[in-house]
Order: sequence, then structure tokens, then C-alpha cells
Amino acid sequence: MHLGKITWVIWIALFLSATKGRTQLISQSDKAQQIQLNTITTAVPFLLIAPDSRSGALGDAGVALSPDANSIHWNLSKLAFSDKPMEFSLSYSPWLRSLVNDMSLSYLSGYKKLNKNTAVGGSLRYFSLGSITFTDEYGTTLREFTPKEFALDYGISQRLNKYFGVGFTGRFVNSNLTGSTNIQGAESKPGRTGAVDLSGSYINNDLRIKGKKMGVAAGINISNIGAKMRYTNTANRDFIPMNLKLGGAFTTYMDEYNKLTFTVDLNKLLVPTPPIYDSTGTEILSGMDRNVGVAAGMIQSFYDAPGQIDQNGNVVSGSIGREEMREVNISTGLEYWYAEQFAVRAGYFFEDLSKGNRQFITVGAGLKYQVLTIDMSYLVSTTQQNPLANTLRFSLRFAIGDKSESQDTPE
Repeated sequence: MHLGKITWVIWIALFLSATKGRTQLISQSDKAQQIQLNTITTAVPFLLIAPDSRSGALGDAGVALSPDANSIHWNLSKLAFSDKPMEFSLSYSPWLRSLVNDMSLSYLSGYKKLNKNTAVGGSLRYFSLGSITFTDEYGTTLREFTPKEFALDYGISQRLNKYFGVGFTGRFVNSNLTGSTNIQGAESKPGRTGAVDLSGSYINNDLRIKGKKMGVAAGINISNIGAKMRYTNTANRDFIPMNLKLGGAFTTYMDEYNKLTFTVDLNKLLVPTPPIYDSTGTEILSGMDRNVGVAAGMIQSFYDAPGQIDQNGNVVSGSIGREEMREVNISTGLEYWYAEQFAVRAGYFFEDLSKGNRQFITVGAGLKYQVLTIDMSYLVSTTQQNPLANTLRFSLRFAIGDKSESQDTPE
């Protein structure tokens, strides 16, 4: 199949995604009348932002993509399958570019293969919120401060056999939003916590269908399993964004030059859903108390949705299960490579109206020249304004050394 035909396939897929987005826009007002808004909030949500432009162009899908240096965020277990002995990546994403020019997310990551079955990797994620002026209740300026957050990761990926691998990541998170400014009589402080990721992968690139080489991959990543966080000694602790991602990818090698990959991710926060209270705000009408421990909160997140309450204060039949399903976000993407030198990408992300209403189309491209790969992505929001809407993001990847040994079964 020629390059021109493949390009048309990608543009048709993008058109269908855009048509779906417009249809959803028309029905937003009708859905709003039927569904009670109930978003799930956490501390340090910057941990969930897609840091790299490759996955950023694929609708924020990345759990089952081929391994690269950014796999530390998406699924560390893939790194043991990489055919490159070492790679580094640097990504930059402007934030709210249409409103301000001093907010951004930067991401530096890298890994090294210790042998053909083991890899180690680390990353630094830095989120700058720009300059903010703090004032008291009378409007008097207290200070100028630049809130910032960062996360440091380090992990190991181990290949168990020819097709399966596992990964473990440790993470330190620091969130300094106030600069220890006294706020309404309370002394604030930076929020700090530790967390871990647990991941697994299945990768098989040895399939053949009607003589054509095929590849399938599946992955799971349970991320940010860690202690709650707070910014004052008197405030309640908040959950960090513990998260479950499941992903799959299918790759077809059409000939020695053309390769096409379709990928999809399912994403769910492992954080308790806010319950519905009575008019006094003290008694829970439906749902469960969020003031629980980390382990209990993760388990509770699968069945604690309050559902919909009717005018008589009763839970609408079947609404609890429907709300649980609405807490799953969907990311889909299509990636085409020509001669392992030029890539075209498109994707779509869907989040339900009642859970945040993030819905957007993404496009992007990649260019590889010897050991250097340049990726870029662009986001078009189909519903509400997105912080990354109409923003170009860039990533640079730099591979070092020759390809690793054969990907045969580990000795």
C-alpha cells in the first residue's frame, strides 16, 4: 500500500472522529438535563497530564504503544522489550497558552538496558503555574510567587519470558502552591508525598495473518498508589490521582516500508466518588463517605458512585451502574510510519459530560533522522475550552548505541 493511500485512511479516521464530536456537541444540553454532574477531584492532577507529543497526538493513549523513553509515564514494563540500549526524551507543553505565556509542563525522561531482559529508567516532571500575586482580605499585596510542582521517578522493568514483562516505579511528589504564605490565619506548606506504579505488558510481534506480519500488545498500569496530601496542618488530606489504565494495540506491517498501528486505552481514577448529601450537607443520601484510607479508597472507587437522585430523594434504578461506567475515559489513536522515518498520527479522547466533559481531537507527526526523533502534536477541543487547545507541543528523543540483541526468550 502506497503512502498516499495510507494518508487517506488516516484522514478518513480523523473525519469520522470529528463527526462524532459534533454529534456529541449537539446533544450536550439534552444530556445535562438528565445527568447530575459529579466530577472526581484530587490533589496534584498534573501527574495525569500526557507529557509527550507522541501519545499527545494519539488521544492520550500510550499504555500499549511500542516502548520509548516516555514509557516511564505510560507503562514502565515495556522498556525491557526495547531494541535500543539507551534513550532520552525531552518534552515541552505550554499550558493555557491562549491566556498566559508563563505556564508550562516540562518532562525529561530516559532509560538504559542493563541486559536484554532488564531496563532501568527515570524521569523528572516539572509544572510551572506562572507568577501569582497573593493578597490579603483587604486586597493588600502580600508577595509575588511562582507556584510549581514536580515529580521524580525511578523504576525497573523486567522481562519474564518472550512475551510478558513487569515494571515497578517509585515516585516522589512535591507541590509548592503558596510558598508557605499565611492564608486566612493558617500557615501553608508545600504538599509532599511518595507513590508507586505497578505495570505489566504482553508484546507479541511474531504473528502472521495471510503472510503479513502483525503485532499485538496489551498493557496495564496502576499509577500513583500513595499517601494522601495536604497543604496546611489543619486541612483534611486529599487523595492523589491514583489511576488505572488498560490498553491494547494492533500493528500491521503492510510491507517493508509501511506500518500502521491502532491503539486504545481505558482509564479510571481509583479515587472515591463524592456522595450526594441532603440539603443540610451532613447526611449522605446516596454514595459512600470519601474519608477512608488509601487501600479502601481504591477498592471503593469501583462501586461507590451515588447515581441519580429523583425529586423524591430516591436513587433512580440502574443509575449507579451507569455512573460507574461513565467514570471510564476512552483514548483512541492511529499511527502510521513510513520507512521508520516519518510518522502521521491522529486520535480522539472522550470523557463523559458528568465527569469533566473533556473531549478532543488530536493530530501530530514524527520525524526520525538517525538517532534523533522529533514529535509534535496539536489538540482541538470539541466541547469546553481545554488548557492545551490550539497549542503545539514538542518532544525530542535521542537514542544512544546500537540495537540490542535479539528479542528471543530470556535465557
